[in-house]
Amino acid sequence: MEGNHSNRVCPVERSGALDSSLRRVFQNPAKILKPYLKPGDKVLDFGCGPGFFTFDIAQLVGKSGLVYAADLQEGMLKKVEAKITFLNMESRIKLHKCEQDAIGLNDTVDFILAFYMIHELINQENTFLEFKTILNPDGRLLIIEPDFHVSRTDFHNMLMRLEKVGFKIIERPKLIFSRSVLLQKNN
Repeated sequence: MEGNHSNRVCPVERSGALDSSLRRVFQNPAKILKPYLKPGDKVLDFGCGPGFFTFDIAQLVGKSGLVYAADLQEGMLKKVEAKITFLNMESRIKLHKCEQDAIGLNDTVDFILAFYMIHELINQENTFLEFKTILNPDGRLLIIEPDFHVSRTDFHNMLMRLEKVGFKIIERPKLIFSRSVLLQKNN
């Protein structure tokens, strides 16, 4: 989230590939997230892109829940905004524009999803520290990274950084084409 991201972040022009029905076959958001979310939860969809996970999250947390769809790119947020309006979900999904060097969310959440996002960050440790302040005491963080893009060594190093800032691993979900980990704050 620092510096020039033109070569690190998926451009808005290619976001259609992130929101395809074919992708749902391999990465079904409801199936992936149902074990972790409940009605009334507040969730940060960090790096929401065009909203592939956002709307399934909103369904899982129900009318009493809230989803912050957060992204660095205004174009991605505009795509999500159009869907929010079309689906009449203004009360359940709030858009949040991240800054280059900070998430900047002024609320706490029960769950953070970072799907295929962490490898795009230049300063992971700062983001992890911010995750820690955003998460409620019993909140959980689900990080899923592409195994074709993030090596075992890089994933292990990321886990070391997470532990260094105060997270502990509570589960390692198995997802196709992915390396994943569910974490909680080490209170």
